[in-house]
Amino acid sequence: MNFILSNPPRKFVTGINKDMFHIDMAQIDLEPNEQVTFISKGGVEYDVVKREWGFYATPSMNARLLRFNLRSVLVKTIGDKFFVALVEKGKEELFESSLEKEKSKIVTWLDTDEVLFHLEKKLNS
Repeated sequence: MNFILSNPPRKFVTGINKDMFHIDMAQIDLEPNEQVTFISKGGVEYDVVKREWGFYATPSMNARLLRFNLRSVLVKTIGDKFFVALVEKGKEELFESSLEKEKSKIVTWLDTDEVLFHLEKKLNS
């Protein structure tokens, strides 16, 4: 693993209202089979694993993420872009308020067997 600290960190504006920002703190260059775990003060964990073919972007959405107190959700933006977000359990209302402000919407939560098997069935039929 090669860890490159952004010095100084790069700050940039995001969102349709240009009132949000991100701070780019570092780059992490992983070799295949290496993992990094991101943690929060509240005890939430999120793993990313590098493989020879790319990355496992999330732990299993209907098992391990839930144990880490994260819910995966598919979101569509006003500009017809899609992304997957990980929302801390108990912070769904805060997340939904943020989406409303950005004129984005939830396509579906991706954290239950029911939804995931339904999607699989629909996509394979």
